[in-house]
Amino acid sequence: MPSITRRRPRNPDGRAAVEARVLAATERLLQEGARFTDLGVQRIAAEAGVARSTFYIHFRDKSELLMRLAGSMRETSFDRVHEWDPADPGDPLDRLTEVFTDVIRIYRTYAPVLAAITEVAAYDEMVREYWAAGFERFMARTEEVLRAEQRAGRTPAGLDPPTASRLIVLGGDRFLAHHVAMTPADPEADGAAARELAATWWYGAYRRPA
Repeated sequence: MPSITRRRPRNPDGRAAVEARVLAATERLLQEGARFTDLGVQRIAAEAGVARSTFYIHFRDKSELLMRLAGSMRETSFDRVHEWDPADPGDPLDRLTEVFTDVIRIYRTYAPVLAAITEVAAYDEMVREYWAAGFERFMARTEEVLRAEQRAGRTPAGLDPPTASRLIVLGGDRFLAHHVAMTPADPEADGAAARELAATWWYGAYRRPA
C-alpha cells in the first residue's frame, strides 16, 4: 500500500476543529448502528461535512481514526482509576466504588467504539497492539501502587504485584465490557457491578488476608 503524505494545515485551531468533526461524525455513525468495518471513508467524510481528501490530511487511514477514538475512551477511564489512591482520606472501598461507577458510565458512552476496537483488533495488528499497549501501561501503574502498599505494610508481602495487576486490570476490563454489552443501563445494576468490582480489587489484591 503506498504511503500517504499528510499536509499540515497552517492553522492548528482549524486542524483541531476538522479532526473533532470527523471523530464526532464517526461516533454518531457507530451510535446509529453502523459497523466500523462497513464504514467507508467517503461516508465518514460526508457525515463530517468535509472532503474525502481532507480526511486523509488529518488521518492516515481508518485504523488511525479508530485508535484516536479508542484513545479518548481509554485515557478518560484510565485517568479516572488513576485518581484513586488507597492511602487517601476516607473509605478507600467506597471511593473505588465511585470510580468504577464513573468508569461504567464511560464504557456505556463509548460502547460502539469498544465494539469497533474488538472487531478490528481481530484482524488489524496495529490496532491490536495499540490497544494492548494501553493496558500494559495501566497494569504497570497498578503494579506500582500495589508495591507501594506492600512497602507500607498494608498489602500482604505474599501477593505477587505483576500477576495481581494483570488479573484485576484485564479481568476488570472484560467484566465491564460484558456488563455494558449485556445489561441495559440501570443505576441499580451499574451500582452493583461497580461495588462488586471494587470489592474484588480491594479484598482480592489490596487488602487480601495475609
